[in-house]
Amino acid sequence: MNRLAAIFLLAPIVGLGGVVPDPSPHVRLEDLIAEALERNPEIQSAFHRYEAARRRPAQEGALPDPMLSVGYTSVGRPYPLAGLGTQPMANAGLMFTQEIPGPGKRRLRAAIGQQEAEAERRSARQIQLEVISRLKQAYYGLAYRTQAEENLAERARLLEDILRVAEARYAAGLAPQQDVLRMQTEISLLEAERQRLEGQSEILRAEITSLLARPAGSPLGRPAKLDLPRELPELARLLEAAGQNSPLLAERESRIAGAEIALDFARRRAWPDFALNAGYFNMGAMGSMYMFRLDFRLPVYYGRKQRPAVAEQFEQLRNERRQYEAAALDLRYRVQEEYTTAQVAARLARFYETTLLPQAQAALEASLASYQTGATDLTDVLNSFEKLLRYELARIEEIANYHAAVSRLEQLTGKVLER
Repeated sequence: MNRLAAIFLLAPIVGLGGVVPDPSPHVRLEDLIAEALERNPEIQSAFHRYEAARRRPAQEGALPDPMLSVGYTSVGRPYPLAGLGTQPMANAGLMFTQEIPGPGKRRLRAAIGQQEAEAERRSARQIQLEVISRLKQAYYGLAYRTQAEENLAERARLLEDILRVAEARYAAGLAPQQDVLRMQTEISLLEAERQRLEGQSEILRAEITSLLARPAGSPLGRPAKLDLPRELPELARLLEAAGQNSPLLAERESRIAGAEIALDFARRRAWPDFALNAGYFNMGAMGSMYMFRLDFRLPVYYGRKQRPAVAEQFEQLRNERRQYEAAALDLRYRVQEEYTTAQVAARLARFYETTLLPQAQAALEASLASYQTGATDLTDVLNSFEKLLRYELARIEEIANYHAAVSRLEQLTGKVLER
């Protein structure tokens, strides 16, 4: 009977998820984020793409490389300089040619390159947010499973205590052998669930290790205990932040601006380009000869080249605008979806904390007291135990769901919502 009393007193202590401290070191999410920003290959690749694109505008705005020609004209014989100084057509000289695009074309090409570079910069920011969101979600999933494993281990100890009581009651002839067998089965089921969670934790550790570009099997440490949900900003404010800060929308805006410039450039392609030519020819004793020439590239095939190019860029601009509209609508929906997910998870976590868990704890204590006196059988105790355990795990899971949804909201809005 003293053993039963000890179990009865132990239940309220462990009822709300009390755990035995884990000696393994903790790992801070902030440290993992800093490491990912420095080492993640996706983030680094996006950064290098932007750095490469940033060099493009200067190239697009430069003049074409000039051409220098060296040659001679011989008269009478094909030998070099034959007839030089005696024949008026014989000469040796240099020719310089510089192509000059039509007015405004170089500026527009440079502006297109600038918008492409800006789009790459914003794309790099989007990839950065995506990687950090994936890291956070994996971290929160690992934190949930770590706390759940600790909870199962603590509850397994309580079942072992009840098993000893059932064995004592069976030995005294106060309970059937079935009670002992059922308790052994329940303990085995708890161990199977703990192993399932441990396997999922290993997968999440591998995902985090991959995102950090660490060697496979690198130690990670235990995640910190998940905080209870906090109040989020109003949905209207998050939608506004998404519209202002979303790198995805900003990238689409850069694509639109680039398409507008490309349309202007396509229209200017009908304007003729130029080529400036200058030459010096040595004619020996007959005196030097100089030559200047200005060439024009005439758009005589406008109907087959320039006009279709304008139509193509016009449709491309319309396409970019529609893609922006589609992205904005999808972004608004996803913000609303994740906001609702976070709000529901927060409400459920609080409901488990304030209502279901106290009720389940009281039911377990009552069933334990009744089993102590023989007023009820083991089935009532196990039913109450299973409900309490299910509510405890659900509470932890909803807290993890809340934090995961908030991390996705941060990715969508470009705004830090919790630290």
